[in-house]
Amino acid sequence: QVQLVESGGGSVQAGGSLRLSCAASAYIYSIAWFRQAPGKEREGVVVIYGPGGSTNYADSVKGRFTISRDRAKNTVYLQMNSLKPEDTAMYYCAASNYYSSDWYLESHYNNWGQGTQVTVSS
Repeated sequence: QVQLVESGGGSVQAGGSLRLSCAASAYIYSIAWFRQAPGKEREGVVVIYGPGGSTNYADSVKGRFTISRDRAKNTVYLQMNSLKPEDTAMYYCAASNYYSSDWYLESHYNNWGQGTQVTVSS
C-alpha cells in the first residue's frame, strides 16, 4: 500500500492560483486528482501516467490546470490557475499501479490521500 499525502490547499479569490502537492511514499504508476464539492459526487480531475508522463484532463479544467510529476521526489503537483468558485471542493489524490482508459472512475484506484480543501470565493 502506498501512502499519499496532499498539501497546498487554501482559500483564494476567483482568478487566483494554487498549487497542490501529492507526496507518495513510493513510486506508483498513475496518480490522479479527484475532487468532491459539498452535496456532489467525487469527480476525476486529471491523471498522470509514469514514467512517460502522459496525462488526461476533465473538460472542466482543461487549459486552467496542469499536472506534473517529480519522479525523484515521488511527488505529483497540480497547478491550478484561473480558479473559479465552482472549483471549490475537497481535492484528493489517488494512485494505481495500472493503466485504465476509465481513469476518472474511483474504483480504479486503491490508494487514496486524506484530501486538501480548496475554496474559491467570487
